[in-house]
Amino acid sequence: MSKPDRQTDAGTQYERVDPPIGWDDQTLHEMLEESERLREETGRYQGLEELELKEEQPFEYEQMYSRLRGALVSARETALHVSASPIVREIGELCFQVYTPEGDCIALSTGIIVHVHTGSLAIKYMIEQDYEHDRTIQPGDIFCNNDNDLGNVHTTDVHTIVPIFHEGELVAWVDGVTHQVDIGGMTRGHDQLASTTRYEDGLYATCEKIGENDEIYQDWRDRAQRAVRTPMYWDLDEKCRLAGCHMVRDAVESMIDDVGVDTFKQFSREAVEEGRQTLHSRVKERFFPGTYRDASFMPVPFEDEAWKPSAKQDMMNHLPVEVTVDEEGGLELDMEGASPPGPHPYNCAEGAMEGGLWVSLTQSILHDGKVNDGSYFAVDTNYPDGSIVNPDDPSLSYHTSWGSLMPAYNAFWKNVSRAFFARGFREEVVSGYSETGDPVQGGGWYEPMDDYFPVSPFEHSCQGLGASAVRDGLDYGYAMWNPESDMGDVEEWELIEWGLPYLSRQVKPNTAGHGKYRGGTGWEGIRTVSNSEDVSLYKHVVPGVGFTTSGMAGGYPNALNYSLRAHDTDLEERLENGEPYPVGDSPTESFEEQIEGDVRRTQKGMYFPEEFENGDLLHYQMGGGTGYGDPLERPIDLIVEDVEEGIYTPDIVEQVYGVVGDFDEDDREFELDEEATERRREELRDERREETRSYDEFHEEERERIEDGDVSDPAKWMYDGVLDQSEEWAAFFREFWDLDDGFRFDQTEEA
Repeated sequence: MSKPDRQTDAGTQYERVDPPIGWDDQTLHEMLEESERLREETGRYQGLEELELKEEQPFEYEQMYSRLRGALVSARETALHVSASPIVREIGELCFQVYTPEGDCIALSTGIIVHVHTGSLAIKYMIEQDYEHDRTIQPGDIFCNNDNDLGNVHTTDVHTIVPIFHEGELVAWVDGVTHQVDIGGMTRGHDQLASTTRYEDGLYATCEKIGENDEIYQDWRDRAQRAVRTPMYWDLDEKCRLAGCHMVRDAVESMIDDVGVDTFKQFSREAVEEGRQTLHSRVKERFFPGTYRDASFMPVPFEDEAWKPSAKQDMMNHLPVEVTVDEEGGLELDMEGASPPGPHPYNCAEGAMEGGLWVSLTQSILHDGKVNDGSYFAVDTNYPDGSIVNPDDPSLSYHTSWGSLMPAYNAFWKNVSRAFFARGFREEVVSGYSETGDPVQGGGWYEPMDDYFPVSPFEHSCQGLGASAVRDGLDYGYAMWNPESDMGDVEEWELIEWGLPYLSRQVKPNTAGHGKYRGGTGWEGIRTVSNSEDVSLYKHVVPGVGFTTSGMAGGYPNALNYSLRAHDTDLEERLENGEPYPVGDSPTESFEEQIEGDVRRTQKGMYFPEEFENGDLLHYQMGGGTGYGDPLERPIDLIVEDVEEGIYTPDIVEQVYGVVGDFDEDDREFELDEEATERRREELRDERREETRSYDEFHEEERERIEDGDVSDPAKWMYDGVLDQSEEWAAFFREFWDLDDGFRFDQTEEA
């Protein structure tokens, strides 16, 4: 072990090591090059032909994996209590993972597992940039990264990375990552809307060495805490990450003491290769071979909202996903045709997209297997260079890259679901999910405590999940980036967001996508400003002006979000007089019936920061999931339950499902009118017969629209950008619609 050489008043002192620090007198760069060469030549991790330890000593092998996994989970569950941020402590927005010396993940904890490969990229960057000889990598060193272009999802995810040594050799790395309450930047909040470049995103640590001998440098602590609006939360989150990393390091050192360093080295490589083999076997077993295509779209309605001239336009991003499954278990993901990057914070680095792929595979096909970078090596991917999903440009803003990542993987989930369905795994189908947008963001000054309070709740980690092919979706309990969803207690958020108390949280009717199996429902909340000044708030990501995805097999998409807030209200007077005040907006527009003031309701689900005064109200909602199958095939008794449980309102079930009856609001009972229901359902069937048309007719109508330019300006902006970005996709598009080789949309001067 690289044990401390001595203890001094300055803290732990380690004996320094000189390069090379890799295995068998190799440098880390040599180890990385050799690993990549072997994988390229053999298709197997480290060229391993057999998993000898696993096959010859299966109990010891499995015990080692369980022990390492247990240490990671234990570190997470212990370290999160060091943090004071409810984002970490209440929601569990952190994760720890162990890597090989080359930077390949061996195992990870529970939590925000989207980061398993982002940490890998950061480590490999340090190896490729020869930190071993330049900055040096020593026992007790501490590194930090949140640079999205080098290995991260978005700016407010911050990594602490610690090397693990044994007798002068670097045997592993451990990485801990948390989501910050605030990262600085041009506006308050942890997911900004206004950023258009890196220079507005906030604090960046570009794989920096921030400490040695297990202690963080004072100059780094000063710089970081002065760069954010919430220095206490930053400090405690950093201590949380470092404490967890040291716990894992101790566990690895203890394991090596018990099993020997050679056994540990062999285990670490075999574990990654097993992960690769497992994915191939699962794909071969559960996915039907073929090519599957889908696309998501992300509207960016910034024309009336954006602050910078370059961003003042309504845009839309194209996120096509093609998945190919071969008979031997090979899996390919291709996003050729993705939009170019733009003047918005939704640009997404390749590493973040790989993290999205990894967390999707973990939940769909690897939920009962060993999870590590082996599954990443088992998939061939194409995130086109220079596109919004791989800009390869560090000057762009990546602050809210989820705005591209989440809708893109909605398309991926649909493709995977079709592959499941074709194999007969109907229960594994997921028709989609609600993107985790629409949270309240901002901050203000709380007068009784004379202190700043952040507004960064993580309630958006509970959205509606889409239906499967055999059951309804999960109600308000899913986030694609963290399978352990938890919206947190109201009291927890009010502990740090002092000036923004809750008036309500409740189920939001009519948010679930319709279908034979409905999507999970969403929910809504209302908060008010109290005893505060200099308060600015906004809502982000979910655009509200267009669907990012659809349902499946005739199912409907989830409902669009919208924006609603009220300024200069009479709330204080209503409270004094015991009069009703808004606790929701269900049915829609009921909000205005219970408040007087400047009520602002827009179709856009997001708006840029604006000032709020005491007594102002802010409404927000979390989306439902998408539906599966024909709504007319949904059993009527389930529709009655939906109405009585507040999932849908009577007018909507009559309009969509053809179910008619009388609803008693007080008793929450829906009395079905069977005759009226049969008549209404027959009307719906007649409407379908009258309006239906063949595919050829539909194709011709749409082709004429394209030729005539009968397309919205944001869509024209999107398609022209893609036609410029990808010759391959442009040829495909023009051939599919039978257009001239040089076809382009004629955009208006404003577009």
